[in-house]
Amino acid sequence: MHDDLIARAQTWLAEDPDPDTRAELSKLIEAGDLTELADRFSGTLQFGTAGLRGELGAGPHRMNRSVVIRAAAGLAAHLKATGHTDGLVVIGYDARHKSADFARDTAAVMTGAGLKAAVLPRPLPTPVLAFAIRHLGAVAGVEVTASHNPPRDNGYKVYLGDGSQIVPPADAQIAAQIQAITSLHDVPRPETGWQTLDDAVLDAYLARTDAVLAPSSPRTARTVYTAMHGVGKDTLLAAFARAGFPEPVLVAEQADPDPDFPTVAFPNPEEPGAMDLAFAKARETSPDLIIANDPDADRCAVAVKQGADWRMLRGDEVGALLAAHLVARGAQGTFAESIVSSSLLGRIAEKANLPYEETLTGFKWIARVDGLRYGYEEALGYCVDPEGVRDKDGITAALLITELASTLKEENRTLLDLLDDLAVEHGLHATDQLSVRVQDLTIIARAMERLRENPPTTLAGLRVTQAEDLTRGTDKLPPTDGLRYTLEGARVIVRPSGTEPKLKCYLEVVIPVKTHKDLTEAHARANEILATLKRDLSTAAGI
Repeated sequence: MHDDLIARAQTWLAEDPDPDTRAELSKLIEAGDLTELADRFSGTLQFGTAGLRGELGAGPHRMNRSVVIRAAAGLAAHLKATGHTDGLVVIGYDARHKSADFARDTAAVMTGAGLKAAVLPRPLPTPVLAFAIRHLGAVAGVEVTASHNPPRDNGYKVYLGDGSQIVPPADAQIAAQIQAITSLHDVPRPETGWQTLDDAVLDAYLARTDAVLAPSSPRTARTVYTAMHGVGKDTLLAAFARAGFPEPVLVAEQADPDPDFPTVAFPNPEEPGAMDLAFAKARETSPDLIIANDPDADRCAVAVKQGADWRMLRGDEVGALLAAHLVARGAQGTFAESIVSSSLLGRIAEKANLPYEETLTGFKWIARVDGLRYGYEEALGYCVDPEGVRDKDGITAALLITELASTLKEENRTLLDLLDDLAVEHGLHATDQLSVRVQDLTIIARAMERLRENPPTTLAGLRVTQAEDLTRGTDKLPPTDGLRYTLEGARVIVRPSGTEPKLKCYLEVVIPVKTHKDLTEAHARANEILATLKRDLSTAAGI
């Protein structure tokens, strides 16, 4: 075992094109650090529907140039096998460690395989890449990003020519092509031959952002904005300037790209503490709302003043607000969301006589809904311009929510007032999440197994009227690893995260509300049920 492990590490080392990871791996081999080597060579990072995502470092079980070159070669082989022998692959990247290297390697591999490659001019938001695929008529796109993961991670997201992220069976087909690559020496990587795009593609994206707003809408809402150390600032400021909104006040400490994300434990607006600097800036400047993007700017978070202080709106609240705004503007087409998002969207669509669809988790599914006009997911993802970007887009979502805040401001109302109106009209839909981050992935598998073997019959004193194991699929959904419990007046979904070592439980309670006077009591009741649901579910899952 010992000799075999060292031999595998040495074979990998001989092919590794990156001096940084070569030095790292040489040290481990010299030190005979078998524990660390075993971890890095315990398998390969699995290529799935989220592409690749993992910790940076040397070896097949980490994100590095060797792994990325293999992934790019597998994608190129898949494109050629499916008839795209000389199509264009467009490549974008964020500002994380190694992102620019991974983008350049991908361009070299595509060029070497006889495909055309074009790289975005600099680190830009993921939605710009998703837009560029359709705009340039590409056969595929690659975005190098780990979105809101910790600083030590990077990732590799693959889109096909429709501008949507890959779904089965394409992921398995690409994975098989990656497996078939025996040596990096067999992958041609010319030094030149691809195109580095200029700002024309960004200008075309920005021109489309204007189209998400109503031509004569008010543009008065004042914002505080944080880019969370990511790549959103310049694109968002340009979009806001074009729209004629007041210039957002920046959270200076988080405005510019920094791959170390020094002010946050996790660069995700949903994580505790991530918004503290934005709240401090808002207390200082009294804006109408706070906007935050995650580091690759495909997500948009919104915070509002409630009473004396600021609070984050849940993704489901923003999802409902944007839907109500689009309905008020006369939007036509299908409204869609993932199964883990609030059922309030279905009520809004039904009342407006609009088609409504539920999909599996992830924009790779939402973006594929026929006739999509608006799609959202509770994890702060909103697609408000599906013709332009078939993915979540934190820039256009920020424009649209700021337009809504401006419209309400003209009536001396706020986003919270509109949420109250929606609760009275459709019932209070209160959501929460129980999310458990683990070091050991077997904890997640055991929790799922425990719930499958002993499904709960009541939670928070509410009877479970239906328990579904989603691995079997439903009449409307393909199979996925998840459990769904329908209760009297509530719903619970449990699933392992597709991108992080987390078990996620999504909770929703619906309380009928007769008048605005009943809202305080309804909120108190909803909070009480959600807290008990969390406790009972933790016990049932053994987490």
